[in-house]
Amino acid sequence: MTGTSDRRGSSGRRGPRALVRALAGLSLGAVTAGVELVLLAVAALLMAYSLAFSRGQRVVPTVVADAAQAATELERWRLRRFHGEDRPVEYGPLRALAYLVLRVPVGMLGAVILVLLIYGAVMAVALAWSWWVSGDYLDGIPPSWWIVLYTVIFGLVLLFLAVQGLVGVVALERTVARRCLGPSPLEEYERRIAQLSVTRAEVVDAVDDERRRIERDLHDGVQQRLVALGMLIGRARRAGDAEKAADLLRQAHEESQRALEDLREVTWRVYPAALDGEGLRAALETVAERTPLPVTIAYDVPGRPPHAVETAAYFVVCEAVTNAAKHSGARRVLVEVTGSATMIGVRIEDDGSGGADPRGGGLAGLARRVAALDGTFGVDSPPGGPTVITAELPCG
Repeated sequence: MTGTSDRRGSSGRRGPRALVRALAGLSLGAVTAGVELVLLAVAALLMAYSLAFSRGQRVVPTVVADAAQAATELERWRLRRFHGEDRPVEYGPLRALAYLVLRVPVGMLGAVILVLLIYGAVMAVALAWSWWVSGDYLDGIPPSWWIVLYTVIFGLVLLFLAVQGLVGVVALERTVARRCLGPSPLEEYERRIAQLSVTRAEVVDAVDDERRRIERDLHDGVQQRLVALGMLIGRARRAGDAEKAADLLRQAHEESQRALEDLREVTWRVYPAALDGEGLRAALETVAERTPLPVTIAYDVPGRPPHAVETAAYFVVCEAVTNAAKHSGARRVLVEVTGSATMIGVRIEDDGSGGADPRGGGLAGLARRVAALDGTFGVDSPPGGPTVITAELPCG
């Protein structure tokens, strides 16, 4: 409950901060739009001069190209810093100029709305001051109740329209940047097809790695114990002494119990039954109980995620906790699983010696498993620790 309350409080604090950040971004965008308008006017003159004296070759002068790209990078920084727009871009001088041509009117529109918003706020303060402080009524109209009600309703409507206009300007800013600077729809489709092809191959490799691991666990664990069990039973059958035969049968019984435990361990690592029945939280609690290290689990996911997402999250936690217990020398492990209706986040931190290799078999397999769901996987394990493993799994 404490973690949930903290998140709600931080979300409440982020609301005003996000509004102030958006207004600051729009204000800066209004200023840069004015500068870029001058830049485009100068660029038009320079390009006309270059076209006239370049024998028909349509070239962009170096100074124009550099200025356009510098202005575009400034706009990308503004969108990333104030509006959270950070997507891959591919553009040259001509695309940068095209972006500025489309972006300047949007910035000017934002400037007009901001000016109207400021003017409305100043007039509201002046009106309130004249009514209830100075007594010098604006236009000689006293503050009767219906005049006040009419003014408040009219002002709220105008404020709503201004806010919606600013929201629309932010959306236009993002759309223009995405269309002018980002890859074309065809390039996005081609990139997506290539990504899916790589992901499919990685999933096949991950399945093969999992099969090899199961075979190794059965061969090195269960099979060896069954061989020892058969040898003990054979020695008991050949023993002439009843007491010795009873002792060998006792050893055989103990070996059969250990073989059964190993077999259960293998089946549990292949797929836990609790994941189907009680869900991800119960399966993770089982991991914590079976791990020799103290494992703290913080779980805050509303409802049950999709089955594939639950499975991937479980194996990320299981592999990370197992590695921490076997290789890192950690004394404790913290597992955090948070999420919403669209995304599940997993974070595992241990206080071990660090130095985990993301290209190792186990972690590389996890990365492929997460990539198969269009998720992201990260490993931060500097020498000396701590090791932090994160995964973001979309639920859509």
